[in-house]
Amino acid sequence: MTGGRASWSELRPTRAGQRTATAVEFAGLWVGLAVGVPSYYIAGALVEKGMAWYQALGVVVLAKSLLLLPLLLLSHPGARYGLPFPVLARASFGPSPPTSPPSSAPSSPPAGIESWIGAEALLLLLPSSYRVGVSYAVSFVLFIAIQLLLVLKGMRGIRALEKYSAPVLIFLAVTLLIWAYVWAGGFGPMLSLPPRLSPGEFWALFFPSLTANVGSWAAVALTISDFTRFARSQADHILGQLGLPLFMGSFAFVGLAVTSATQTIFGRIISDPVQLAAHINGGPLVRLFVVSGLVLAIVTTNIPANIVGPANILMGLSPKWFTFRRGALVTAVLSVGFQPWRIYGNADRFVYAWLVSYSAVMGPIAGIILTDYFVLRRTVLDVEGLYETGPGGPYYYYRGCNLVALFTMVVTVGPTIPGFLHKVGVVGPIPEALVFIYNVGWFFGFFSSALVYAALSYLCGRCGVGGKAEATATYSPTLTGPLLAE
Repeated sequence: MTGGRASWSELRPTRAGQRTATAVEFAGLWVGLAVGVPSYYIAGALVEKGMAWYQALGVVVLAKSLLLLPLLLLSHPGARYGLPFPVLARASFGPSPPTSPPSSAPSSPPAGIESWIGAEALLLLLPSSYRVGVSYAVSFVLFIAIQLLLVLKGMRGIRALEKYSAPVLIFLAVTLLIWAYVWAGGFGPMLSLPPRLSPGEFWALFFPSLTANVGSWAAVALTISDFTRFARSQADHILGQLGLPLFMGSFAFVGLAVTSATQTIFGRIISDPVQLAAHINGGPLVRLFVVSGLVLAIVTTNIPANIVGPANILMGLSPKWFTFRRGALVTAVLSVGFQPWRIYGNADRFVYAWLVSYSAVMGPIAGIILTDYFVLRRTVLDVEGLYETGPGGPYYYYRGCNLVALFTMVVTVGPTIPGFLHKVGVVGPIPEALVFIYNVGWFFGFFSSALVYAALSYLCGRCGVGGKAEATATYSPTLTGPLLAE
């Protein structure tokens, strides 16, 4: 858009009649997200790398506990004002999406990775001799099509999918644990794999593993207002999401226990659940049951985590052309170009190169948005002003961009780049300090961006092109007051 008021309906604040999501629905959302192949694989990769199951479980639970507070804080404006993430981000980055980081943050690569995992799962229904070349491409397209059919139901259908899938996913996770228990001969053999790392090796693995486990859900936390805008109250989304460490920890235990058990059952560690499914015998019906479970777990994770956010962002980029459905379709197409088959299946590439580097971008964006909303604006937003994209709007800044936010992104993401280039082998040895900054990329970016953004905002002021100060908010939402207020 070139200016004026953006009046597209799908990104407008939710009305009172649309705010019906209860604590049970939010709990179901996180169960659906937790019981997924990436969560299983990330946890299992820690065992594969040499941690004992209890060490890896501690890393997972600590990571999700640390993510919980930013998640709840990022949920607040969605529930209070009914705003989706692309509109909320304008308060801190400005209304010119093509030049603001939130436009590309929760982008299509994660959707492609999950869809590729789903394609591999579907291929398990075919004899091994057919799992070659073109069959992978056909399966990939088919799995994307399945997800797009579900997306056609819109946000209401996605919420229903998460709500009613949750008990099925719990049943499937328990079934997998029972299978490993029976075939390994009990919890003793299942959990007998000892730690295989020295203290120095453990801590060298601990920090990037912690960051990767935060990074795996950092984009969901960042765009959580896309879901909390439908919350019945602040208390509903808070109560529903408080179980995040429990949900993630419980399924991580399943993944860790089963991964450890594969050493006893098969004589080698298998951390990839798709590869594990290929080793499970029992005939066509068992194979169909296993594949159906994998597909359900992937779909209930990928759609809310990796398709909803980019679809909404594309609507914000061009509301005259994009709808939620069109945005989801474009996200799916872009995900193919990312070539996810080059990343998934290798723990170093997927966990320690992709997730850690991804988190290094997510952290600063979250830090800027939270500092802007809670510290500088004291949770007060001019809702109608957020839909003004022209020079007269209260959030126009400089030509539609908040230069302070963009500069903060540059100076907080920049220090992690040498570590990333070193990790992927582009550059040789670098100072240990830069390696550490990369290994804790999300934490470094989150806290440093909050400090830099707050300091520069106070020093540089918050005026637009013509020196027009930020307008005072006049919008009075239904859900007002502090974090726990109704």
